[in-house]
Parts: sequence; C-alpha cells; structure tokens
Amino acid sequence: MPERTAIIRSTGHYVAGSLAGSRYRAFVPDPLPPQPPLDLAKPSLVARKERADQALGRLDGITLMLPDTELFLYQYVRKEALLSSQIEGTQSSLSDLLLYELDEAPGVPLDDVEEVSNYIAALNHGLKRLREDGFPLSLRLIREMHALLLRGGRGAKKQPGEFRSTQVWVGGASPALAHFVPSPPEALDAALDAFERYLHTPTIDASPLIKAALAHVQFETIHPFSDGNGRLGRLLIALILCHEGVLREPSLYLSLYFKRHRADYYDWLNAVRVHGDWEGWLGFFLDGVADTAQQAVDTALRLLALLREDRARIAGLGARAGNVGLVFEQFARRVLLGVPQLQPQLALSAPTIRAAIRLLEDMHVLNELTGQRRHRVFAYQRYLDILSEGAQPL
Repeated sequence: MPERTAIIRSTGHYVAGSLAGSRYRAFVPDPLPPQPPLDLAKPSLVARKERADQALGRLDGITLMLPDTELFLYQYVRKEALLSSQIEGTQSSLSDLLLYELDEAPGVPLDDVEEVSNYIAALNHGLKRLREDGFPLSLRLIREMHALLLRGGRGAKKQPGEFRSTQVWVGGASPALAHFVPSPPEALDAALDAFERYLHTPTIDASPLIKAALAHVQFETIHPFSDGNGRLGRLLIALILCHEGVLREPSLYLSLYFKRHRADYYDWLNAVRVHGDWEGWLGFFLDGVADTAQQAVDTALRLLALLREDRARIAGLGARAGNVGLVFEQFARRVLLGVPQLQPQLALSAPTIRAAIRLLEDMHVLNELTGQRRHRVFAYQRYLDILSEGAQPL
C-alpha cells in the first residue's frame, strides 16, 4: 500500500445494496474539485509538477522536430492501444496488431486484436470531434467513443455507447466480495452531470495536468459503463491534455507506466476513495507523466537515429539505392508490409519490389515474419523492436 499523505478528507459516501441476498456497499463520489481544496503548494508536489511540465514541453517540442510526426504517432498510438488493452487482460503483441491491420494474422487471438483496433478508432474519433467538429469534451462524446471501443468482439453485448443500468463491481465473485463497488445505477445521472461540469470548468486554479489526474480518478470511480471503463479513462487523459492545449498531438500515454506499476496504480485509486489522499495520487500521476514523456522523447530520438543510419546505408548502395530506398521508406511509414501492400504505393513492378526486399533482408533491415512461401509479410525489425519495448503481454 502506498504511503499516504497526512490529509484525510471525505471523497464520497456509501449506499447499501443487496444482490441475491448478499449485502454490499456501493461508493458514490462527491463532485470535483475536492473539498477541502488540494494542497498543491507542498514542496514535493511542486517539484514533481515542474518535472512533469518540463518533460511534457520536451515531448511537445520533439514532435515539431520529427520529419513525419504522423508516422511517429501512427505507431505510438498503436503501442498505447495495445498496452491499455493488456491492462484489461488481452494477450496481443504489437506484431499481432499490425498483422491484423494487414489482414494477415493467422493464429492471432482475434478478439484481442479487435479490442486494440477499436481503442485506436475511439481515440481518433474523439480527437476528430474535438478538433475538426468543434465538439465539446462531454458525456455525449464519451458515449460515442465507448460505442467504438466496444463494437464487435467481446464488447458487443455490453451496451456499447450506453451508460450502465445495472450494478457492477471490480474484483471478486460478487459485490459483497468485491475490491470496489462503484455508484449504483440510480446515482449515475447526478454523478455524471457533476463530472461533465468539471470537464467544462476553465483550468484557472489548477493546471490541465491536475485536471486530467482528478478526472481520471473520478471517471474510474463512477465507472459509468458495463465494460471498457479502464481503457476509456486512460484515453480521457490524452484527450484532456490535447483539448486544453498542453500537447499539439496525442503523444502522452500513461498505460505503460500504469502497467509497470499496476499494483500501486490500483492502490492509489483506492487511497483516494478510502482516505481522500488526492495529493498522494497526484504525486504518483505526475511521476508517471514525467517518466512517460521522457521515455517518449527517448524513443522518438532513437527511431530518428535508426532511420538516419539505415538511410545512409542504403544511399551507399550506388545504382541500387533508388528502388531500395523507395521500398524502405514505405516500411518506415508502416513497419509491417507485404508486396501486395507495397505495389499500390510504388511505381515499381512486383519483381523489382521483391528484389529490393531481398537486399534489405541481406542488410538485416527487414525480417520475414510469417515463414510462408506466399503472402509473406516483412518487418522493419529494429524499428519494431524499439517500439515494442515494454509492450509484451502481461
């Protein structure tokens, strides 16, 4: 259990319930912001927030340095989707997801990769609605994203896009044995109305980082859906930071940090609910932001260095460099490809593409994944290895 701060405050109240003759207590959170107000002037919090702000600034700046920001985000978002889904128990790898997107995924757990793919669709939808449609960060948008998150697969029968109408619980075989029992259905409307008002509150007294941290806990505590609350609550962090102008691109994702500190993450959520230890949660959250942002910067710089190195090696091929370079640049954009995916993008014949791929294999740039004679798929292996760090299934 994390060491708590000295302040103890009430963050909600319990209501009694029963299921199949078994009694339990469900938790209804108080509206945000917390009362009494948070002690944000604590030296330890001030230092951690400064470190987080500086790391976020470096991360936002590195996206301007990238020759192709969309390329980096395309891959990075997929890693985040994978990690967030792994926390919920999926067993897919990054290669599984990328193969699935190529329709070349034999032996891959289909339900798992569908869930990860849905996460990407939900994130992209939320960002588009906020940026292009001028839509507010609201309950309606959250429901739209949830409908995409749970479409198809295992989530199709769990009320996609609809707030729950039954009691749910976290951990245990019944509410009486659960680790946590969130708000009963009849308390959802009031809790969600207050949550939406907080999302619309201007960040004058607290920074967007603090707002995102508090909103994440509140969303997980309300637990408004029958399924998908964890994934959507983690998506909400990135959406708030983009919506509030802290980040130009959705380049900060905390799922790897939460995955690596899974027990502490759940303990801190519980410490807020039981002891009102918002300051303790904020310290954990800010440390996660700082570490994650710096890791993202480091990853981007390593990928840039790898691209420069391999482009220089290809340039040294002489007359063969032209076609090989064209094929290589496609792998720099998508990491996993086969000849059928390459042909529409290049004014090259299939034999020419295959010859370029063989040369890139000889240079240990590409690696064939399927072991098949036909419908072969190749990976830009070192790029994939860097991107996959920390993304192995739990």
